[in-house]
Amino acid sequence: MQTATPAPFSGSYAPEDISFLLRRAHVELTPVEQKEYYLQSGQRHYSDMLSEERAPSREHLEIYRAALQENGDRLARESLALAAAIAAQPQADGPIGLVSLVRAGCPLGVLLRRALRLLGRDVRHYGVSIIRDRGLDTAALSLVEQECPPENIYFVDGWTGKGAISGELSRSLRDRPGYAGRAPRLVVLADLCGVSWLSASCDDWLIPFGLLGAPVAGLVSRSLWAGDGLHKCMIWESLRAVDQSRDFVDTVSSLWTAEMAAAARQRPAVSNARRQAELRQRSAELIQGVMRDYRVTSRNRIKPGIAEATRALLRRVPDHVIVRQYDDPDIRLLRSLAKRQGVTVEEAGERISPYKAITIIRNVV
Repeated sequence: MQTATPAPFSGSYAPEDISFLLRRAHVELTPVEQKEYYLQSGQRHYSDMLSEERAPSREHLEIYRAALQENGDRLARESLALAAAIAAQPQADGPIGLVSLVRAGCPLGVLLRRALRLLGRDVRHYGVSIIRDRGLDTAALSLVEQECPPENIYFVDGWTGKGAISGELSRSLRDRPGYAGRAPRLVVLADLCGVSWLSASCDDWLIPFGLLGAPVAGLVSRSLWAGDGLHKCMIWESLRAVDQSRDFVDTVSSLWTAEMAAAARQRPAVSNARRQAELRQRSAELIQGVMRDYRVTSRNRIKPGIAEATRALLRRVPDHVIVRQYDDPDIRLLRSLAKRQGVTVEEAGERISPYKAITIIRNVV
């Protein structure tokens, strides 16, 4: 007997801002060190485990809030520019469907939903799981397609690092009717390795929502694999007191003005194919060089870009951090976390460009 599809939910976001297509579950938490051993030994997949997500420290929240204050205007302008580019695309009958990849895509997806509404478009926004090596949750995508035709669907993530999720998305959609024969329309703020369909920039900059996990993503955990329907997640009720999810999108969207919207319509975000090709080659060469120089045997142990490097210090067992410029204010939190954990921070200059930071995960097997 097939299990009934659970009702969508919005986490701690406003109900109109997002519909998470996930099953809520409770799982036994795995300590970080044990999880790392299971991952590297191949005993378990990362999507079968969760570790406790702890509340950010006062310093951590202060750095996040400072980043939001300093970079809020850029977020406002770039989210409008991305929305304007989507709004300008040919559209089939039916609403635009934004599919945010849980979790990093969700804060941007909420902004894009609001921006598209501001630009006069009918839009639906969903949070859907994608898991490296296991693919996109196609059961959830089928639910999206009941309301939005594939021609109107855009996938949203916060940024790109090495391109693993983009590759997973391509594999998941390769033979699916409505998507076959074209690259997935992946929309991101910052495309560091040249694999998105559309990005606002290719800069490794301090994206505020890249500094937090659940407290800026509706209190939803990283998604968990399920082979029998919708993927799963936990709701981190323990983090509700530090939740920033609604405040983040309210703060950024409050910065939009009529003049900003008009400018976005006139100058929507555009992709630069030549620049993306250069970034793909540069990223591949750099990752190979880091693997060689630091004797890393798995690409999965290399986390490039400020957001990924920071999250690795919070969720994994870090061994080494490489930064472009040690005193760059954009890596203040990264430096603080590394110091607290006794992790070496090495300044490498332009050798790691376009990335500003790379975290290498410790070999524990």
